[in-house]
Amino acid sequence: MTTVPTPLALVVELTHRCPLHCVYCSNPLELQRREAELSTQEWSRVFDEAVETGVLQADFTGGEPLARPDIVELVRSARAAGLYVSLITSGLPLDEARLAELVAAGLDHFQLSFQGAREDTASEISGTRTHAQKLCVLQWLKRYRTGLTLNFVIHRQNIHELEEMLAMVEEHQPGCVEFASVQYYGWGLANRERLLPTREQLDYCIAALNKAEERFKGKTRLVFVVPDYYAKYPKPCVGGWGRKLMLVSPDGTALPCHAATVIPGMRFENVREKGLREIWETSEAFQKFRGEDWMQEPCKTCDRRHQDFGGCRCQAFLLAGDAASTDPVCSLAPTRGKVDAILTEIKQLSPAIPVEKPAWVYRPNPR
Repeated sequence: MTTVPTPLALVVELTHRCPLHCVYCSNPLELQRREAELSTQEWSRVFDEAVETGVLQADFTGGEPLARPDIVELVRSARAAGLYVSLITSGLPLDEARLAELVAAGLDHFQLSFQGAREDTASEISGTRTHAQKLCVLQWLKRYRTGLTLNFVIHRQNIHELEEMLAMVEEHQPGCVEFASVQYYGWGLANRERLLPTREQLDYCIAALNKAEERFKGKTRLVFVVPDYYAKYPKPCVGGWGRKLMLVSPDGTALPCHAATVIPGMRFENVREKGLREIWETSEAFQKFRGEDWMQEPCKTCDRRHQDFGGCRCQAFLLAGDAASTDPVCSLAPTRGKVDAILTEIKQLSPAIPVEKPAWVYRPNPR
């Protein structure tokens, strides 16, 4: 029998509304409408239930969490419940007065995302002219002792700006900076051939970040998320299915990870109908890939199964067609050849793919 671990983090997906149109967005195609979103009171109950279940941290995200007019009240409610509150945001819509309200409400941490180091690149990727606003937010944040993380989503079209991104980090000295490679779900998967970097770009990136890590030592913690497709072994996606976190979507659906709905045949419970602890401990979805009983070979007898838990279930389904199979990015996976074929194609296509104006598969702005 699988022992049920205690969840550490609650990903609070407040809304799917967003002012940006990012070409790698992992939001589902059928975005949840505003009228379906949990109310302030419903979220407050969820926060209380999360603490009772053992959760320590709430990560407010979306879509864009600042699109919620009650965002200050939600931060205050989560802090009152006893949660450490992190806001993961594009910085829009935000002004100095609203930022002051968020800090006064008890906001512990602010994670600000960037689409590049230059206005033109950021505009191309997000479909909006928002880079200057993000730089203003950085200046406003200097007045407060709130924790700060900068997040740069990196890929083929902006990796050449890495040194400029590092210069921004050096100027603003956040507590942490994440250089997170695009994850290939949703629109990221649709635009993969224009986003996945080449091996040469990746090698350049690793060398530059290793050099910068020494320079930032004692000032800023540097985190680099390597593109899965180039890894020797898969990463433990979200720390292992149903092991460390749960996500509650805008309409109250509780998920083991943000992309779990891509797996067919899964049934997910809703916090409007069941308590958070019951969902975490007994729901079919959270038990589906928790532990080791579900594993196939080579995962079932692999010495690394306690480290990576077989990798990402959603990626296994998207690449191999079987959510219970070994994540194909693993060098030991029987389906690793699928990933190698993708990398070969990327290498062959690389010179022909336009850098300035790639033909994106693009989504409309969610309402």
